[in-house]
Amino acid sequence: MNVLVIKANNRPATEAVSSKMYETFMEEVKGLNVTTFDVYEEDMPYFGQDLFNAFGKVQSGAELTDLEARILAAKQKAMDALTAADVVVFAFPLWNLTIPAPLQTFIDYVYQAGFTFRYNEQGQLVGMMPEKKAIILSARGGIYSTPEAAPMEMAVNYIRNVVGGVFGMEVINEVVIEGHNAFPDRKDEIINEGMEKVKEAAAQLAKQLV
Repeated sequence: MNVLVIKANNRPATEAVSSKMYETFMEEVKGLNVTTFDVYEEDMPYFGQDLFNAFGKVQSGAELTDLEARILAAKQKAMDALTAADVVVFAFPLWNLTIPAPLQTFIDYVYQAGFTFRYNEQGQLVGMMPEKKAIILSARGGIYSTPEAAPMEMAVNYIRNVVGGVFGMEVINEVVIEGHNAFPDRKDEIINEGMEKVKEAAAQLAKQLV
């Protein structure tokens, strides 16, 4: 069983809670076949016209520019990593109500008809990765779990809807740490409680895969 951990925060764990969640998870899943895909360390040009130009050139046999070759290679690497994984763990923060841009680029690379989803005869979207499982680890300094704020949260909701709703993966665990900036007097308590839940998620996964 292969576990792919997608790390989407390049801030140190001493400063960023989602980075600490990643490190805590990795410490607890030792012994499993775990690979990290760090979206900040990978060469990942933005998804756009350069990719579509590259597709056209591949079909016509024309020579690719350096950027076109890079984006094709990056897209394939992301797709290969996802294909090889039995479990995919996403570790990311809420920034400005959404996910970090490099994580969005990863999603753009793999969000492809015929790869992660297809359309049936009725035109309905069908996920093509129901055999894969997903775990979501995320942190946000404010409170977004209340009925009033929940519609504004577009990070966890987005990843859950993409991997579960579109790709068809089973989301088997979700740990969200929130409010540590909103309540500085309770910061350590909130973070520590969250890290215990991260450890539990890792332990549960290890039991399932052993």
